[in-house]
Amino acid sequence: MNFIVYILVYPLIWLLSILPFRILYIISDAIYVLLYYVIGYRKKVVLYNLKLAFPNKPEEEIFTIRKKFYHHFVDIFIEMIKSFTVSKEEVYKRYKYTNVELLNEMYKDGKSAILMGPHYANWEWIMSIDSFVGYKGYAAYTKVNNKYFNKKIINSREKFGTHLMQTSKIITEIQYNKKNNIQSMYGLLSDQSPQIHKTHYWRDFFGVKVPVHTGGEMLAKKYDLNVVYMNVKKIKRGYYETTFSLITTNATKYPNYELTDIFIDKVEKQVQNKPEYYFWTHKRFKHKDKAPV
Repeated sequence: MNFIVYILVYPLIWLLSILPFRILYIISDAIYVLLYYVIGYRKKVVLYNLKLAFPNKPEEEIFTIRKKFYHHFVDIFIEMIKSFTVSKEEVYKRYKYTNVELLNEMYKDGKSAILMGPHYANWEWIMSIDSFVGYKGYAAYTKVNNKYFNKKIINSREKFGTHLMQTSKIITEIQYNKKNNIQSMYGLLSDQSPQIHKTHYWRDFFGVKVPVHTGGEMLAKKYDLNVVYMNVKKIKRGYYETTFSLITTNATKYPNYELTDIFIDKVEKQVQNKPEYYFWTHKRFKHKDKAPV
């Protein structure tokens, strides 16, 4: 069944993917109308999240942010589809780095690094970073159930040089690289909600106490990794700019969860600046009021 779904769906994805960006964004506008006004995909979830995160914003502004979000939300998935056939040169033109020299200076110290960021703006094209740094790049991802689509996704992302690694296997890879002196950089998107039974730490996120991922901090301390934050800014439709900021070169000196707090604070600040580019369809506050006393 998975193969049948693949051979029926992938040719359509590929045909979409080879279209020019200007045509794809016209299609995106049409999908936005369908998704927002007809289907109403997760509109209540997005509205609930926005009202929780910005209780002092007037309702009219909340609705404006929601509409802008859906426009961007569809664009992101169109850009993901385009990633199957987009050239490296096209991505380099559309996805810029303002201070990649920070990573290259860090590379000289011989240590590996964790690159942390949220699901904000376009997080997919960060894969191109491998072409600009000395590190061997990895990006943690969740495996797609359909093995045929999973293979295509891996191939399309790894053409930029960064290796996709299942989240469940990232520790094994870090251990192997450290043992064999392979200086690497591991990309983690750590802003979403962990499962309750895997939660070690709760803290406020936009004034709501929620469980947060602490894996980035744990890995940095255990394997002596530098920690860097990536801040992606949307310049205009289809064009992005990423700025890196060093969190620490000595993770072990921080008390437990302080690095996680620093990361979450940076996420909040980034989202507050342009909230329409955050991934609001995710039920980020689903564990509200469940924090242990």
